[in-house]
Amino acid sequence: MPVTRPGRLEGKVALITGAAAGIGRASAEAFLAEGARLVLTDLNVEPLEPFARESALALQQDVADEAGWRQTVDAALARFGRLNALVNNAGIALPGNIETATLADWRRAQAINVEGVFLGCREAVRAMKASGGGSIVNLSSAAGIIGDAQSAAYCASKGAVRLLTKSVALHCARAGYKIRCNSVHPAFTLTPLLEGVIAGARNPERVREGLSKAPPLGRFGEAREVAAAVLYLASDESAFTTCAELVIDGGLTAQ
Repeated sequence: MPVTRPGRLEGKVALITGAAAGIGRASAEAFLAEGARLVLTDLNVEPLEPFARESALALQQDVADEAGWRQTVDAALARFGRLNALVNNAGIALPGNIETATLADWRRAQAINVEGVFLGCREAVRAMKASGGGSIVNLSSAAGIIGDAQSAAYCASKGAVRLLTKSVALHCARAGYKIRCNSVHPAFTLTPLLEGVIAGARNPERVREGLSKAPPLGRFGEAREVAAAVLYLASDESAFTTCAELVIDGGLTAQ
């Protein structure tokens, strides 16, 4: 008889923010296929309805809202009894260099991309301590490693996520919580977020061509490819991996 292999996330409860589209949705699909029970959040919950079944809870969430984070994690604990993995995926990209970026855009980027991750990590640590450990995966970016002249606020926010991840990981390891924390750094992945940036350019087709050729592999990344890295970090396969930066960029940052 064939041997039935349990899913890589069988029995685990995972919370994914920004799950309505792009990398968040691809991660939700990958996690579900590997046996996880899911808590999926987004400002737009309608696309999450197909997931709202026995193994998934769909919630509206503004990740920049502190009280909302406590409510979201408490809802996960009430539904499933524990939290084993958190994917801090929700984020925005606002173009603007140091001369053109507004203070309002700067603050909005930091509130969502940095404060949202901070609040998520804090709430996840609270819940995971009670569950005996877990894995936190923070979506940073290649722009959190190398600079981009036209993305001042975005680069700053993703750089902050990169080092916040290491601080969380070190704290949890030294406290003996058995909670791992790692960051994922994609580059030019075809998602609605990137499509919006391209559409807002003066010459969208020229920008699309330039971005697609920037990585040495010569193409855009796909959301499912990034989701595979997120899945690995959430699973027990990465049990000895913490403080790491997993770069999924087609070789962009090696240049």
